[in-house]
Amino acid sequence: MNDRAVGLLSQYEVEVLRTRKGRGSILCETNEGLYTFREYGGPIEKIDLQNRLLTYVKEHGYEYGEQILANKEGQLYVRDLDGTCYILKTFWEGRECQVTEEEDCIKAMQFLADLHKHLQVKEWEDLSSMPVFSLQKEYDKHNRELRRVRKYLREKSQKNNFEIYLQREFDFFWDNAQEIAKQVEEFCQPEDEDFVRREGTFCHGDFQHHNLIWTNTGQRILNFEKCILDDQVRDLYLFLRKVLEKNGWSKELGKRLLDAYQSKKPLSARSYINLYYRLAYPEKFWKIANFYMNSGKAWIPDKNMEKLTKVIEQENAKRAFLEEAFLVSL
Repeated sequence: MNDRAVGLLSQYEVEVLRTRKGRGSILCETNEGLYTFREYGGPIEKIDLQNRLLTYVKEHGYEYGEQILANKEGQLYVRDLDGTCYILKTFWEGRECQVTEEEDCIKAMQFLADLHKHLQVKEWEDLSSMPVFSLQKEYDKHNRELRRVRKYLREKSQKNNFEIYLQREFDFFWDNAQEIAKQVEEFCQPEDEDFVRREGTFCHGDFQHHNLIWTNTGQRILNFEKCILDDQVRDLYLFLRKVLEKNGWSKELGKRLLDAYQSKKPLSARSYINLYYRLAYPEKFWKIANFYMNSGKAWIPDKNMEKLTKVIEQENAKRAFLEEAFLVSL
């Protein structure tokens, strides 16, 4: 972010004492505390939803989430001369949650369960008109993208080492993706979306260690830009997958993390099955394949090969975890 962006801070009522660089943002020390000023690239209407949700949880006693500050004109964002949008939010300094530290991860799961209790806004009258995430549509879209990659690889005559490796392993993950998508189609019911709307179950949408801050006064959660109406196992899935990928899909750790969440907020039977399908779908493989397809193919970073190799190496451990944690129970 440049000096021109810093000049936009004059549009706010707070007195900025000094600024310094943060991760993709400008940290602002003000007369009212610490704020982060960052570029926002999403839909403008999503800022209103974030603000409404964050205001709601704060008014209902939840003090651990950020707040968006309005400018002097009452708007929740400001624009640069080139049209770039920026928002100013409260911020806390501290350390990120460590995904290789079991105690951190267990506390994060308990924190998430408490957050989810506060993210139920069933009294909002306009919930019936809000879009709800569809897992079935998401996996259908992913599979169309995988089919495109598969066709491209089959038709390409000259392949580099990454492409040879990707094609060699493709059918195994492709079959898995199709099977899970088929099961999800049979599992999903229109009543599921009705339930989410009726209960007003919002998700943070990006609940991962980068957005979890340990401060001197407790845990804090940042960056609600991806908040969405969905079964709240969405957040549970994302954090659980990230942690278990970093820890070799440890069955023991996975069970302790699930128990930590459910000690605060037990999962319904349908949510438990929903979580299984999200974990069972080969999303990491889809991400690697889709990123490859949508990027320039003249040079493929070594990191891509490392990620692909890790996904393949961890597949047996992942399946063992799923079988013990879910299939036995289901």
